[in-house]
This record gives sequence, C-alpha cells and structure tokens, in this order.
Amino acid sequence: MKIGVPDLISNSYFPAVAAVELGIMREEGVNAEIELVFPVDRAYAALQNGDLDFVAGSAHSALSAFPEWNGVKLVCAQGQGMYWFLVMRKDLSPQRNDLSIVKGRRIGAAPWVDMGLRQLLIAGGIDLNRDEVQIAPVPGAMGKTVNFGLTAARALENGLIDGFWANGMGAETAVRSGAGSVVIDVRRGDGPAECFNYTMASIATTERKIATDPQQVEAVVRAIVRTQEILKAAPKKAAEVGAKVFPATEAKLITDLIRRDIPQYSAGISRTFVEGMNVFCSRVGILNGAPAYDDVVATRFQSLWQPKNI
Repeated sequence: MKIGVPDLISNSYFPAVAAVELGIMREEGVNAEIELVFPVDRAYAALQNGDLDFVAGSAHSALSAFPEWNGVKLVCAQGQGMYWFLVMRKDLSPQRNDLSIVKGRRIGAAPWVDMGLRQLLIAGGIDLNRDEVQIAPVPGAMGKTVNFGLTAARALENGLIDGFWANGMGAETAVRSGAGSVVIDVRRGDGPAECFNYTMASIATTERKIATDPQQVEAVVRAIVRTQEILKAAPKKAAEVGAKVFPATEAKLITDLIRRDIPQYSAGISRTFVEGMNVFCSRVGILNGAPAYDDVVATRFQSLWQPKNI
C-alpha cells in the first residue's frame, strides 16, 4: 500500500511518515510505504488513477483531482489548522504579523499551497495587483520528488526570492541560517483568524477504497491516531524517524518541530473546519457547490479519532 506525501523532509506530514517508520502501520496490519510525490495536485492525481492508496497532504487540494469532492473523502487529520509559514528575508527587517512586508516582493509558494497565502493576504488587506505582490513557484522546485520547504529556504538564502510560504522545516532552516524571519505562523495565532480553517494536513482516500477495503482504511486511521499519541508522549521518537528518513541536519531539527506541533495533534475533523474550508475553496474558485460535511468527511471512521491505548 502506498501513501503519497507532497513534502517528505518536513514536519507537515510527519504523523503519516512516523506511522510507517515506527512500525505502527505494520502493527495495525497494514504493509505501507511512503512515496514522495510533488506537488500536491500530482499526488491527488495519482490517488485518483490508483497509483496511490492514500494521500497525506493538504485537505483542500483534494479538489485538484476530485471536483466538488466527488469520489474522495477525508478520513482523519494529521494535525489541526493551516500549517504553512510566511518567511521573509531577514535583511528586509520584517516584523511579526505585519503583512505590508510583501508589497513589491517575490514570494515563492508551491502549486495549490499558494492559494492559502493569496487568500490570507487578501483577508489581511493586501491587494495583490495594486501592491505588486508576485507569488510564484520557487526556482529549482521542479520534479515530483522535490522537498519544497528546503528548496525554498535555499532559494531565500541565495537571494532568488524575497520570501516563501512553506512548511515548518523550511521556515526553521531559513531562520537558523540567518537568511529569514517568520512573519506569519497561522497555527500560533498570526494572520486573520479565519485562515486557520482554510486547510489542514489530512489523510484522504477514494470512496472506492472505502467501499472495497474499509478494514484497511480503519487500520490507517488507527495508526495515525496511535502515532499522534506516541509523539505526544515521547517527542524524541521523532529523532528516530528523522535518522531514517532525513538528511543529518534536518534530522537534528525534527524533534523540536514536532514538540511545537503537538498541540495540533488531533485526528478529528470538525464541522467548523469543513465549513471554513468550503468558504475558502469557494473564494479561491476551486469549489462551486456547497458540499455537506458528509460529502467531505468519511464519518464512518469518526469513532476512531479518539485516542485509546497506544
């Protein structure tokens, strides 16, 4: 069984990666492997055509391959809230939560990920055209096995962009190198409050998979919930996973990043979240209708979201 992630050397989809690398999936009876497929719309296309069994990616991006949520369901969350960071060049003297820094600047963002930034800026009073904000892919971020956050951090350090919108690993790398400063961290209260529910790191699969192999889907959900609880109890377990998967430098960072993310580790998907995501998706033009909660979420697995014995 293959689980696609759009960014591997990252904290964003770490619960899915850790569930495989710590053997939790195997203990639940699932023989799973992680496959890096960038960008996220390519991962969802692979889910749609059967090359992947699950996608551990941004929830709203399922619409790239499954218009109006037809044929796909979210089965659980890896973490709550929109999880990308706005990082700007430190020599620009950016201030935390001051969006004016983006005016006249070049911001790197991945396809479909960029939607969250665009709407955040609009909600924060920025007119992208008037304020001459350029949001585009990061130079060098090509190919389906790109680790976007690290590529963005390198591009910032090399002066190819003025800022980026990417994962916590990319943000931490840029900050520690001295090249960047964090301007927006939505999960920790920055930006307009509505932005929290634009998207989340979720686990998605097809309605076909749910119908034909519900036991395997249940096992995956149980594994994610158990992994979240294991990481909450022992964040240092993240280093064990990092040593297997990440380069040495990033492996040293991952425990601190996971410790910071732990407050968001809940597998539940609330109605409030789905309502907020639907509004966001409508505003950015990727959703025409008004899907109900049951159209988006596989509610048959709700009982598995509450942690039990790990």
